[in-house]
Order: sequence, then structure tokens, then C-alpha cells
Amino acid sequence: MHIAVIGTGYVGLVTGSCFAEFGVDVTCVDVDNEKIERLLNGVMPIYEPGLEHLVAKNSQAGRLRFTTDVRQAIEQALVIFLAVGTPPKADGSPDLSFVEAAACSIADYMNGYKVIVTKSTVPIGTGEHIRKLVAERKKTKATFGVVSNPEFLREGAAINDFMRPDRVVIGSRDEEAIAIMKDLYRPLYLIEAPFVITSLEAAELTKYAANAFLATKVSFINEIANLCDKIGCDVHDVARAIGMDKRIGSKFLHPGPGFGGSCFPKDTRALSSVARQYECASLIVDAVIEVNQRQGQHMLAKIRELVGKFKGKKIAVLGLAFKPETDDMREAPALGIIRALIEDGARVCAYDPVAVSEAKKLLPDIEYADDEYAAVTHADALVFVTEWNQFRALDLVRIRDLMSTPKVADLRNIYDPEDMKEIGFEYVGVGR
Repeated sequence: MHIAVIGTGYVGLVTGSCFAEFGVDVTCVDVDNEKIERLLNGVMPIYEPGLEHLVAKNSQAGRLRFTTDVRQAIEQALVIFLAVGTPPKADGSPDLSFVEAAACSIADYMNGYKVIVTKSTVPIGTGEHIRKLVAERKKTKATFGVVSNPEFLREGAAINDFMRPDRVVIGSRDEEAIAIMKDLYRPLYLIEAPFVITSLEAAELTKYAANAFLATKVSFINEIANLCDKIGCDVHDVARAIGMDKRIGSKFLHPGPGFGGSCFPKDTRALSSVARQYECASLIVDAVIEVNQRQGQHMLAKIRELVGKFKGKKIAVLGLAFKPETDDMREAPALGIIRALIEDGARVCAYDPVAVSEAKKLLPDIEYADDEYAAVTHADALVFVTEWNQFRALDLVRIRDLMSTPKVADLRNIYDPEDMKEIGFEYVGVGR
């Protein structure tokens, strides 16, 4: 089977390379000439563990190709995945201009039956909108099917999530398209991955609902952590106890500076926008968004209580990406925290294992260190913002001795408060 993936961003590149690993013939297409040129030279546009190896292996085998020739990619493919960006507009609703442009290209170059699959996160009704757009624009009598096949990939674990998914959601009313999609995903039947066949609209809503629910768990435990700070108990005890309830589960019950990244912020706002469009209340989702916005201020208050006035102080920040194992800086909590520190007169020196080059585009005026120990040298305080594994076993005595004043604001609860105090740090965590 030949497939095309339009868009070589995070979702498109992972989708294309993983299908190629299954033995499918894949063409990834993008309008960005520079990005395609870099991919042809083996240079990844994103950091994702294992992705570079997967792309190189399948490119060498001839199963994975990269091109800017949209026409050729569409004409050769039976299934065409739309994996283009859907950035939020000012009102929180997704901008569908890239999706519409891709759909128009398919209509222009359709030379036979095609299955058009939305892999991008799109609002409810987009599938039918694509169907109408292509039907009105196509120049031949060729028929086509429309499918919603949302992705549930975690940055930092995307390849495993694709290869061993919790579920595969296929939304369509076209029986032929559903059958082709099942055939395409046939390798996952061997590991008994669950398949959920739904309407287009239900599949589109599933993606938003899943991310909004996970974001709700994050905001909920952050509120509980803030309450624990006031009461004087440990949020880890509370999270562990409630997480043992199988109806709740332990995942996403880790307090911190709030959620960021390309999905949770955008998708919660988009779901709220969809609710307004259908004149339906979204009180819980709206509250989740508000709690997350406030969480950054709670973190700044913690740092301020620890450090005092920021003016003239050197603050070391470890971790810039919104989560470990990615270089994604989109809506990363570190951005708001660092900007507020600078605004109040602090001098910030930061380090992240992979996100520095991305961070420099957004935070060009701060200092960047080559490693953790260079970052903390002569610092008045250390702030952990992202819980990279390599931060979990640092030489804390060395760090203490390198700092001007041994103060730590651990916004990810990486270390035990009592251990830190015993070493000689003034220490604050979240909800501890």
C-alpha cells in the first residue's frame, strides 16, 4: 500500500516513519523546501528519542521518502494523511487554513479513489467540511472517503505510543475507507491493539476530550498541592492514595508549574471554543484553563518567598522544555517563569539537555550554560522547572558549594525536602 503524509512536523514525521517501519510505502510531503532538504540529509526538525534512527533505517530501505512534490505524492497514494498545523486563533479556535489548503491540493490532483485522513487535531465538523470542499473542487469523477484518525502520541514516547497504542480510533461513515484503514493498521492486530470505530464527529471529539481530561487531572492535583502547602501535608501522599483507586489512576497526578506543550493548552481552549459554538457550557474545561494560568503565579510566589527581591540576583534554571525527552518549547512553563524573573530584575542562567537552541529563539536575552554545574555557579537560587532524568542524581554537595546561597525551588518535586535540608539547602517544593 502507498500512503502520503502531508506535513512533516511532529505528528507527520512520526506517523510516516512508523508506517514505513510496518512495511508500508510512505511519501512525506511538505511545502517547506528547507525542511525537506534537511530531512533528505538526515537532519531531524524535532527531537524525539529513536526517531532519527527510524527515519534513517526506512529511508535507506526505500520505504520512506521526502518531497515537496505534492502532486506526485497524492497521485501515488491510496491513503493521504493530513498532519499539518492547526494553530490557535485569537479566540482559541483552531486555524484550519493549512488543512483546507491540503484538502484543495488533494482535490486538484485526485486521479482515483483516495482515503483522506485527518491526523491533525481538528474541531468537530472538519471531516464533513473537507468532504464538501473536495467534492466541490475535484476535477474528476473519482470518489473518496474521509476518515478521522486522531493521534494520541506523547512527546518523548511517540514511537512506542504509535507501535503499541492504547487504542486506534477510526471515525468514518465510509465502509470502504474503514476497511482500508483497518488493513493499513493490520500489524497492530498482532499485538491485539483495541480498535474503536466511530462516526467522524465522535472521533474528532475524542481527541479533545482525552486531552482535556488529562489536563483536568494536572490542574486538579496542582490545586490539591497548593492546598497541601497551606495545610502542611505532602501532596505525594495524597496523590499516591487517590491514584490507587482504579477509577482514578495514578497517571498525571504529579504537581508542578502547570501543563504546556502543543496539545493541552491548545486543545482545552479549542474544546471550550467548540462548546461556545454549540451554546453548551464547558465549566470544567474553563476552570482547568484558569487553574493552569494561575499556577505559574503560584510558582513565582514560591521562588520569591525563597529568594526575596529578584533584582540583581542570579537565578539558575534547570529544564526549559515543557517536559523531558523533547525540545518542544511551545507554552512551556519555563517561559512565563523566566520572563517574570527578568522583568523583576533577575539575571537568569539556564540549562536544558536538548531544548537550548529552541529556547534561544524565545528567550534570547538570558544566559545559557553548558551543563548543570556551570548554570548554578555563583547562583543565588536554583529552580528546577523540567524533570529530566539527568537532574535526579546530581552531586548536590558540589551544587551547594558552587552556589552563592544554597536555595532551591524544586517545581517538579525531584528531591526529598528532608534530604535537601540535611545537605544544607533552603528548599521549597510543590505541595510538600
